[in-house]
Amino acid sequence: MASGAGLTGAAPAAPGGPLRPRVLKPNDAVGLITPSTYVSDPDRLALAVRTVEYFGLKAKLGRNVRQREGYLGGSVQERLADLHAMFADPEVKAVFPVRGGYGSAQLLDGVDYDLIRRNPKILIGYSDITALHLAIHQRTGLVTFHGPVTISGFSEYTQKHFRQALFETAPLGALSNPPESNPLRPAHTIRTVRPGRARGPLTGGNLTLICALMGTPYEIDTRGRILFLEDVDEQPYSVDRMLTQLRLAGKFRNVAGVVFGECANCRPREFRPSFESTLSLGEVIDQILGRLEVPVLSGLAIGHTDDQLTLPLGVMSSLDADKGILTIEQPALVA
Repeated sequence: MASGAGLTGAAPAAPGGPLRPRVLKPNDAVGLITPSTYVSDPDRLALAVRTVEYFGLKAKLGRNVRQREGYLGGSVQERLADLHAMFADPEVKAVFPVRGGYGSAQLLDGVDYDLIRRNPKILIGYSDITALHLAIHQRTGLVTFHGPVTISGFSEYTQKHFRQALFETAPLGALSNPPESNPLRPAHTIRTVRPGRARGPLTGGNLTLICALMGTPYEIDTRGRILFLEDVDEQPYSVDRMLTQLRLAGKFRNVAGVVFGECANCRPREFRPSFESTLSLGEVIDQILGRLEVPVLSGLAIGHTDDQLTLPLGVMSSLDADKGILTIEQPALVA
């Protein structure tokens, strides 16, 4: 492995490069689906439609969007039907999950990957949508986007990067956290865990979902790639457990670099005698990721945060852990 001070090796892109969807244009139709947790509240659905229209697009709700099966947005068959319908519909130019939650991994062995490969479109989302990102990119080579769902907070920073990622064909370039209103007490603490620069295709997503797919045909491939991770409501010991699982599975062995994004509310929450003396999240990151021989950056605005970057999975990127910058070098979309 290269030392942290140098530029680590990169895995070659897939033959012919990644499969890029078309850029969004004003008045394009966007398909709204619920592949994970249900959204039956009409006010929340109205907010999703409002969000799509705010960006100058037309919302097309999936036929089964209002369905509910327990905590899920309909049965597996209903959720798959909406996913397939949106990719097959020539009017629809992008597929936007209304929310994450839980359940998208249930769909993976039923997805028509040939259909998606024949009809490449923008798919964006985060958290539970990680399962769809990893499986679809692995089986089709399609560039998908880790970014807000339609009921996310959408701060000005989030809107800016959402527009840049989905409405422009130029590479996104250098990405960093938003300017701080109070530099002494930053809202986003960015930190160099291990210095250096790295280059490779970008992959990653929600840590819990990445671990849930281990041992399945859809598990993440990190070889030569820049890996980003994020999560929410996990205590330090559980983050430790998941990072340890990835370490033991060899997922850090040939990784080019690592970015640990936001982990909202990831702190010890309740007293247990077995955890009388605990670790902070930062200590867990240092103990596991800080021992890698590649650049590691912590605190980039990725994941469960109102200030959220939109990242294209599968395109060549570079990481400067010293400067706290992730650079997207390749275009993610075509005209």
